[in-house]
Amino acid sequence: MAEVELPEPDRVDGAPHPRETQQIFGQDAAQAEFLQAFNSGRLHHGWLITGPKGIGKATLAWQIARFLLTQPIEQSAGLFGAPEPPTSLAIPPDHPVEARIQAMSEPGLFLLRRGPNEKGDKLAADILVKEVRKLKNFFSLSAADGGRRVVIVDAADEMNVSAANALLKVLEEPPANTILLLVCHQPSRLLPTIRSRCRELRLAPMGPDAMAAALAQAEAPEVENPAALAEISAGSVGEAIRLVNQNGLAIYQELVDLYSSLPRLDRSRALKLAESAAARGAEAKLDLLFALNDLLLARLARAGALGQPPAVEVARGEAQLLARLSSTPHQARAWADLAQDVGGRTRHGRAVNLDPAALILDTVFKIQKTAAG
Repeated sequence: MAEVELPEPDRVDGAPHPRETQQIFGQDAAQAEFLQAFNSGRLHHGWLITGPKGIGKATLAWQIARFLLTQPIEQSAGLFGAPEPPTSLAIPPDHPVEARIQAMSEPGLFLLRRGPNEKGDKLAADILVKEVRKLKNFFSLSAADGGRRVVIVDAADEMNVSAANALLKVLEEPPANTILLLVCHQPSRLLPTIRSRCRELRLAPMGPDAMAAALAQAEAPEVENPAALAEISAGSVGEAIRLVNQNGLAIYQELVDLYSSLPRLDRSRALKLAESAAARGAEAKLDLLFALNDLLLARLARAGALGQPPAVEVARGEAQLLARLSSTPHQARAWADLAQDVGGRTRHGRAVNLDPAALILDTVFKIQKTAAG
C-alpha cells in the first residue's frame, strides 16, 4: 500500500508555514518579555504561548526556537570581557540553524503536533500519546552533543488526555538544557497542572498596520481596507488570510446589504444568497457565511450594549444598520439571545446534514423576526 502524504496540521491554507515566516509583527511586548527572561539568566523551562488563533503564536515559537538554538548555554567572558546580552530574537538568515530548521533536520529541535491516525490515511483529530512518546528518543539522541534542546508543541490544546499526561511528566522533570514552547489557543482546555508548570506569554490581536505588514510578508492579495480586515478577523492574520482567500469581506457585505431593509426582507435576495452558499462544492463558503452571520449578530449585541456601533465599520452601511437595529441594552439582549439560539441550531443542522439552503433561510427569517420585534 502506497504511503499517504498528509498535509501539515499546523499550516494555514494559502500561507507560509510558521517556520518559514522570518518576521513577526505586532508582538513586540511578548518578544521583549521573553528576551528579558533570557538575559536575566532565569529562563523558565516551560512557556505557554497563548492568545486567539492566528495572531502569530506559532511564528513566535519558531522565532524563539531559532534564537535559543544559536545561543551558547553559558556566556563565558572572553578576552574583552563578557559579551553584550542579545537585544533581539532575530538570527542571521544565513545561519546554519536556519537552514536546518527549514529542512526540518535540526537535531536540537522537536516538533510535537498531530500525526497520522491509526490507519495512517489521514491526520488524527488530536495529538496522540504515541507522538509524545517520541520525545524519549529525541532526548536520548540529542543529549550527546550537550547543547540546548527545544520542543515546540503546536497546538497544546489538541492533545488528548493520555498525551497531555505524558507531556506533564516531561514538564515535571524536564531534561537539562531543555525548553518547551507550548502554542495554545484555548488554555482552559489544558490540564491545570500543565498550566501551573509553564510561564504564560500572552500575545495580543494585531492592529491594522501590523496586519497589513503580516499579509504582505505572507504574499496574500492586497485588500482595500486593512482596518476592516483587522476588525473582522479579530486581529488574527491566519483568519485574515482565510477571509481574503474566500472573499470574506464581500460575503459580509452581502449580509449587511440583505439585512439593511429589515424588518422588511428582500426574499429574492435571501434566496439567491442561500442557493449560492448551498451549491455543490461551496462548503467553505457555507461555513464562512454562518461564521460571518454569527459575527454580525455579535456586533449587533455589542452595539446595543455600548449604545453605539463599533469604531471600525467593516462593510458599507454597517454602522447605520447596527445603530438602527440595536441601540439599547434591551435590544442587545435580544440579539445576544438570538446569536446563542442560531449558533446552536446551525451546529446541529450541520451535524445532521440538514439542507443548507433551508438552514440559511431559517436563520434569515429568525433574524427578520427579531428585528420586527
